[in-house]
Amino acid sequence: MPAEPPRDLFPYFQTLADLPDLVDWPTFFGNDQPVELDIGCGRGMFLVNSSVAHPDINYVGVELDYSEGRRGARRLQKRALPNARVIGGDAREFLRKYVPAHSVAAIHVYFPDPWWKRKHKRRRLFNDEFVELLARVLQPGGEVHSWSDVEEYFQVISALMDHHAAFEPLPPPPWHEPQHDLDYLTSFHRRRSQAGAPTFRGRWRRCPSAENDRVNTIKETFEY
Repeated sequence: MPAEPPRDLFPYFQTLADLPDLVDWPTFFGNDQPVELDIGCGRGMFLVNSSVAHPDINYVGVELDYSEGRRGARRLQKRALPNARVIGGDAREFLRKYVPAHSVAAIHVYFPDPWWKRKHKRRRLFNDEFVELLARVLQPGGEVHSWSDVEEYFQVISALMDHHAAFEPLPPPPWHEPQHDLDYLTSFHRRRSQAGAPTFRGRWRRCPSAENDRVNTIKETFEY
């Protein structure tokens, strides 16, 4: 675990140690707006653009790399955005221990690290456990959005999501041609798009039907 960072960016940057056992979103943000998560938020381009465009939605970015997360939080602080925060820490731990079941309206996972080497692929974010965690915290009807520039990894993501009983695939969002350097989803998306890399886009909905709601029985804190 990284060393405890300075507090100069609080509350825009917080760590898992700052959080209660289960986060009460109305208390955390001071309002009852819907909450969306940005897993692996990096430098915060998606957080900034989305929180400005949708002031009626609260956004929480999660970033393992404290230095990157603090860069994103500094952008939020500079704009004094009340509806966006960055949490420094492991996304799985955050979802497993701190996010109440069925409390999140949408989850965004853009360009997760593909961990190219065969021996490192076990470190990939998307696996059965992670998809189960997404199902646990999403509200019925909530959506998962995930993009990748790596076709092989996107196929893995799609297979995991498509075959989980709690999710149904949806058509990807309409393609948007960027008009300027800040009109991309993330900084990484900008860099790869300008280099000519393809973008594979996926969207899935949390099924509201009772027969697919088996994760209701999973404890608030997983044991692995």
